[in-house]
Amino acid sequence: MLEVRRLSKSFGGVKAADDITLDFADGSLTAVIGPNGAGKSTFFNLITGALRPDSGQVLLDGADMAGRSPPEIVRHGIGRAFQVASIFPSLTVEETMLAAVGADQRRASVIHRRFPLPETRDRADHVMELLGLASKRDRKAATLSHGDQKLLDIALALVLEPKVLLLDEPTAGMGTEERWRMIEKVRELWEKQKITVVFIEHDMDIVFRIAPSIVVLCYGRILATGTADAIRNDKAVIDAYLGTDHHAGTVA
Repeated sequence: MLEVRRLSKSFGGVKAADDITLDFADGSLTAVIGPNGAGKSTFFNLITGALRPDSGQVLLDGADMAGRSPPEIVRHGIGRAFQVASIFPSLTVEETMLAAVGADQRRASVIHRRFPLPETRDRADHVMELLGLASKRDRKAATLSHGDQKLLDIALALVLEPKVLLLDEPTAGMGTEERWRMIEKVRELWEKQKITVVFIEHDMDIVFRIAPSIVVLCYGRILATGTADAIRNDKAVIDAYLGTDHHAGTVA
């Protein structure tokens, strides 16, 4: 599905991505973790075309995405939700979703239609239901809670029907209860949609609870990959990032 081959990017003398090679299987759920400055967001930016790599490949179903424009990469099937929700504050949830579907269908006029096309509404309704936003369809995006704004941002990526969905810190800025609601929604989304999901997360309790596979980045390089148990007991990861807090026993 998604294959990253020897991906590298430098800013001056700093290697933000240093010869990264990874495979993300079809339908997998993977967490990307690491200390601040590890290169996690740069890694996502390289995959989605926000940055052009110095070298390497980003293969989606065998087609190289490296160096293509972000809209082209989205059309091929890689979607992304951001750490800071990217929404249209003056539009309602429903208007936001209909506009996204209309743009994807190359029907820009759909945002101005009083009665959107049936297939447009069906697609928007499906994603709103999936993410628990249907009851808030008439709310302006600016009036939503922080968590619901993040869900709306994920919905904007999901409504474009990606094969791979990248989530950049989906629980950032949330309290404990809201954080767990969000991550359970992410897991539910992954289980129902059967798509490949890769997410960046700093909360290790969340990562160890839901991620079957974990990638640890440090100074732009892969420090370790593996299951939650393997990662939390990896000495290099403990020394570089986890410390001793998460090094005990098995993961629930």
